[in-house]
Amino acid sequence: MKRLLPAIWILLATPCFAQVGGQKSFDFLNVANNARLAALGGVNTSLTDRDLNFFFSNPSLVSDSLAGFASATYQFYVADVGQSTFSYAHKFNSIGTLAFGIQHIGYGTIQGYDASGNDIGTYKSGETALVIGKSHQIAHFRFGANVKMVFSNIAGYRASAAMLDLGGVFIHPEKDLRIGLTVKNLGIVFSEYSETSSTELPFDVQLGASFKPEHMPLRFSVTAYNLARKDVTYYNASSGQDKPGTLDKVLRRFNFGVEVLLHRNVNILAGYNYRVHQELKLDAAGGGAGLSLGFSARIRSFEFVFSRSGYVAGKAGYGLTLSSNINSMLRRR
Repeated sequence: MKRLLPAIWILLATPCFAQVGGQKSFDFLNVANNARLAALGGVNTSLTDRDLNFFFSNPSLVSDSLAGFASATYQFYVADVGQSTFSYAHKFNSIGTLAFGIQHIGYGTIQGYDASGNDIGTYKSGETALVIGKSHQIAHFRFGANVKMVFSNIAGYRASAAMLDLGGVFIHPEKDLRIGLTVKNLGIVFSEYSETSSTELPFDVQLGASFKPEHMPLRFSVTAYNLARKDVTYYNASSGQDKPGTLDKVLRRFNFGVEVLLHRNVNILAGYNYRVHQELKLDAAGGGAGLSLGFSARIRSFEFVFSRSGYVAGKAGYGLTLSSNINSMLRRR
């Protein structure tokens, strides 16, 4: 349990969890569940048709061009915390392309004690989401929706819910410009953790843009998130921290990402999230908090993406994603 507590605190403070301090249930739904997204800072609603896994972020970011693609990701956090993600897109003759996904985060083993401090055994804790997404394009706009069934088991306490994501993206007809909007985690709770609990869903609104200048091997992304919340600041006045100013409060809602397009098969990725930096930095130094790095490489039919996300000094998360066009591989055979 001593190893697990720092890991849970780090996860609850990252931008991927849309609510400060884990005030909502099912916050794992906003965790960066693939290596590319993690390397770009953890939040993105506009990088369309680049990665099948981005339909978890915005259901309109996957078109028919990704039909037949499959992807698997594992994210290594600290202690025993880890996350697995699987996704696949299939084109049906009658309804078009559907994206399917499974997202599971495991919190490891938690030691249980009763009110007197007696050992009552260990518990396995984790949360899972089953997701189906569909998008439809009209001219230069594409709209999409995700339907999710979500299950949570925290130290023997269980809850479940059904949720809906709605998203849209504008695709510029001439320039490499995408603007995306997502309304996430609308839904209802089917079962509560206990008779006295009142589960609140991690509702969020996100708006972002991705743009590649015409003669530069760079693609920039900026995403505003937590737009449905009035205040996302957290500071500890008792420890001498200064109260965040207006600019500080604004920057805590933004995530920045950049891709360095070295080659059509090799990209370098970087991201910066100001809120993560402010909330997890050390008093003496930043410790790399809020900074994420990664790279992607395509080798024959496979694409590998690796990411490193900084939290505090000596603590980082690592992600590895493997993707391939299954339909293309089957046709070759």
